[in-house]
Amino acid sequence: MPSALFVVSEEGYWGEECVEPLQTLDDAGVEITVATPSGSPPVIDPTSTDPDAPFVDEETAERVKDADENDERLNNPEPIASVSAADYDAVVFPGGHGTEWDVNQDKHARQLVSEAVSGDEGKAMVVCHAVALLAFAKGEDGDPIANGRDVTGFPNEWDEDIVDDNDVLPDGRKMPYWVEDEVEAAGGNWDAEIDSDVSVTVDGDLVTARGPESSHEGATTLLEELGVEITA
Repeated sequence: MPSALFVVSEEGYWGEECVEPLQTLDDAGVEITVATPSGSPPVIDPTSTDPDAPFVDEETAERVKDADENDERLNNPEPIASVSAADYDAVVFPGGHGTEWDVNQDKHARQLVSEAVSGDEGKAMVVCHAVALLAFAKGEDGDPIANGRDVTGFPNEWDEDIVDDNDVLPDGRKMPYWVEDEVEAAGGNWDAEIDSDVSVTVDGDLVTARGPESSHEGATTLLEELGVEITA
């Protein structure tokens, strides 16, 4: 049975970007483990449970709230310092603005994504704001993982519609960096395909997905990369 490790933010993960891939992989028979930076349960971004928010509808809001409250894996995660990418077929990094404060900045998260895309065995899927992790984590050659790779993620154009003139988010936190800027500065080939309904990019052992509406296709793409048959 294939296995996947989900590394989820304690500072605000986007519900659909975690729950949709988790449930899609689970339905395909993938064994799921959840980890967070400290080992405490991840914290969902409340906006991602608001049916009036962008990218959210009533069905999605209810589904992600139910998973956040009741999925045993989300409620009893491992600390990421205690897990190894070598023990899993894939490591998945859901997004959300919260990742900018913890997952993307965590040395163990950076080690996990580096290990996952090194060699011939592992895979990594990185979604939305978590894609900045690829600018900060180094590969075997010492360069940022994003360097020279084709990458999609949450674009500046969309964040401009969310923050105010001082880069402050609606929850009062100042966004510390912009994903697109960091990936491009690290040498990534950025294309968020803004005019497309979904955006998923595969570059070697790395799958990136733009945001909530690309979560399902990102998950099915990862299953294909793992050689797992997808049943209707």
